Amino acid sequence: MASLKDQLGGLVYSTDHGDTCPDCRHPLAECNCAQQAEQARLAELDGIVRIRRETSGRKGKGVTTIEGVPLSATELKALAKALKKRCGTGGAVKEGVVEIQGDHRELLKDELEKRGYRVKLAGG
Repeated sequence: MASLKDQLGGLVYSTDHGDTCPDCRHPLAECNCAQQAEQARLAELDGIVRIRRETSGRKGKGVTTIEGVPLSATELKALAKALKKRCGTGGAVKEGVVEIQGDHRELLKDELEKRGYRVKLAGG
């Protein structure tokens, strides 16, 4: 049977470094987990921005979702702000997906193509 130290897998509690990241166990000031996750998300993209209309889980209210935009999180928020202003509606950025309230697929497609992205209308 493994010893208690082996079961716990290392440091249990320490005040030397303050708070530590639960994933990499480095101090929060030295943690790179968020940057690595963002780089992995950007590496998975195929260069095509997909626009679709969704109503599931929104009590019948339609939103236009934009995914696959190869931008970092801060740049994606700035793009979402500009697109929301262009459509005159609200929206949000959730997990790398931009949500714009209402059905604005054609307007968003034109706007994103002007900005130099390859765009596909996905879904029905």
